[in-house]
Amino acid sequence: MRRTSARFKLIGTAAATVATVALAGPGVANSATSSTGSAAGQSGVAAAGPVGFGAGTTGGAGGATVTVSNASQFLAEVKKSEPLVIRVNGTVSLSSMTKVTSNKTIVGVGTSGRITGSGLNVASVNNVIIQNLTFSGSNDDAINVQYSTKVWIDHNDISGASDGGVDIKRASTNITVSWNRSHNQDKNMLLGHSDSNSSEDTGKLKVTFDHNYFDGTNQRNPRVRFGNPVHVLNNYFRSVGSYGVASTENAGVLVEGNYFENTEDPFHLGEAASGPGTLVARNNHFVNSGGGQAGGSVASIPYSYTPAAASGVKAAVTAGAGVGKI
Repeated sequence: MRRTSARFKLIGTAAATVATVALAGPGVANSATSSTGSAAGQSGVAAAGPVGFGAGTTGGAGGATVTVSNASQFLAEVKKSEPLVIRVNGTVSLSSMTKVTSNKTIVGVGTSGRITGSGLNVASVNNVIIQNLTFSGSNDDAINVQYSTKVWIDHNDISGASDGGVDIKRASTNITVSWNRSHNQDKNMLLGHSDSNSSEDTGKLKVTFDHNYFDGTNQRNPRVRFGNPVHVLNNYFRSVGSYGVASTENAGVLVEGNYFENTEDPFHLGEAASGPGTLVARNNHFVNSGGGQAGGSVASIPYSYTPAAASGVKAAVTAGAGVGKI
């Protein structure tokens, strides 16, 4: 069954409640979150590594740590070839998509790390962490990943990108997208850019979407081509406009332990002109939402994990997703 995404409805929300809570289940960087933050939020050092396909991503670990507060400083550091932890303590205003080199951790300090105007291009590199940053108003994507492996996109706030919030494409693989809050965003997270790119993408595009807060985003939460398996685990979907997850073009998506609230179309097969993939839905929780469309089988998840109970995902994610909460 194919769907269209013509219906557009972005719904704003109040800021997520800041609280100290224990977070159960996979993808937890720390055992708790707080209003003051820790790890990346305070020290600029990434929290414990990701679960899922991005496991083993270390970013700039072992390299020097530098702090930047404006675009010129940021551009000078992000292009260097050596491993670096780049702490962003201020607003970085970009005019175009900015290339990130391999073996980098780019991490906001507290809640002050902001990237605006354009976004980050993780292209033909490996071992990159993007964490605890507020992305707003990009003239393109907030984060684009292509031809890259071992990427962890974690605890960011993403809104207002003119194209995609997070696009992952062109044979990229072994990536975890965790504990991000996306809002005021139409095209949120795309996995696989084209129906005609099977030759590059088949066997790649293996991504874990873990404990993200899809806060009134309209579509692509995510939209998937070719990747199999893709794991959509313990995310909170609030008032999603057009649709939540779409599995298309021979993709295989496991939608597991998620909390869907006020979301008429939580997941389906096919999208617009893209043919259907397969989708297995397991142990999800629905509040004032549709039941979704599943079908077919999905390749086994190749890593160990313990899903959190879906009924508790809303509380955990609203308290723990976004900046300043690690």
